[in-house]
Amino acid sequence: MRMLEDLFDRLRPRFGRRPLGFFKPLFDATNNFFFWPKTPTRVAPYIRDPLDVKRYMSMVIVAMAPALVAGVYLFGLRVLVLVLVSYAVGGAVEVAFACLRKEEINEGFLVTGLVFPLILPPGIPIWIAAMGIALGVIIGKELFGGTGRNLFNAALVGRCIVTLGYPKEMARWIEPASRWPGRLLEYATAPAVDAVTAATPLAAAKNSQFADLGSLFWGNVQGSVGETSAACILAGGLLLVFVRVVNWRTTVSILGSFATLGLLLGAIVPGRFGPVGWHMLAGGLLFGAVFMATDPVTGPTTNTAKVIYGILIGAAVLLIRNLTVYVEGMTFAILLGNIAAPALDEAVIRWRARRLRLEA
Repeated sequence: MRMLEDLFDRLRPRFGRRPLGFFKPLFDATNNFFFWPKTPTRVAPYIRDPLDVKRYMSMVIVAMAPALVAGVYLFGLRVLVLVLVSYAVGGAVEVAFACLRKEEINEGFLVTGLVFPLILPPGIPIWIAAMGIALGVIIGKELFGGTGRNLFNAALVGRCIVTLGYPKEMARWIEPASRWPGRLLEYATAPAVDAVTAATPLAAAKNSQFADLGSLFWGNVQGSVGETSAACILAGGLLLVFVRVVNWRTTVSILGSFATLGLLLGAIVPGRFGPVGWHMLAGGLLFGAVFMATDPVTGPTTNTAKVIYGILIGAAVLLIRNLTVYVEGMTFAILLGNIAAPALDEAVIRWRARRLRLEA
């Protein structure tokens, strides 16, 4: 590693002037991937941990690894093709904007590039996945100024765009490969039209047909790549809570409000709302509550606002699933929460400031 670090030190001056100066953000990002930022701290406090962002992103990726492995096992190597396309296309967009702005390339895309394919149907055409991640990064993040300034989760913006623009292609589900031992490679590059099978559990639930809980827990059902296996999602979520990378309040308040409101409305209008426990394992509720609603940039920063934010998302998912024509509601619910997050933080801070003035 010392030789590699010396190589970066020798090349650094060349990227500070023309003609390689345009690619300085790409050079800095590569250096930061292997080592730490060389930029010194110019103002107090001078002590800092330069690996904070890298550690955060690394732990989220590690936590999503079980869901990715389950997706590859259940739906074939086509999942890896979607991941590679997401990183290649979305990464190219990030690099292009960073070079044009002469800014550093942020590691945040490492998570976005993995989240996006995990929330797509495994049979989606590759070109739609490429377009979705490109538009998601441009519209959801770069138009707001880049990572740290975006109001919306970029992966969800991309999914929302392709869902509204290509609803038929977003319903190309693949039957889990675990039902066909030895056919793991079958859908690696197979045409998406050959991957159309039965409806997802949430779609079938509209006709009062509920998949068994065991299949939902282990992921042996149709659905988006990383959202079918509740066991893998819970394992990743527990890891993130254990290492304190995410705040448990958001996830718990989403699941709590979904369950509480579901039980209450189910008692008031019997037969109108499906079993709460079943719905908590089906679809993207768990994945969204663990990996997307907890995004530190697009979510609230104060603990009280995180709880309100989670309650809003959980209630919205329940109402969308049961009272609209949409079978899933996590994408729209989190985007709604993203809109409300800044206002929630401001309201909480104002309330605390007012209480302190009254106590003074």
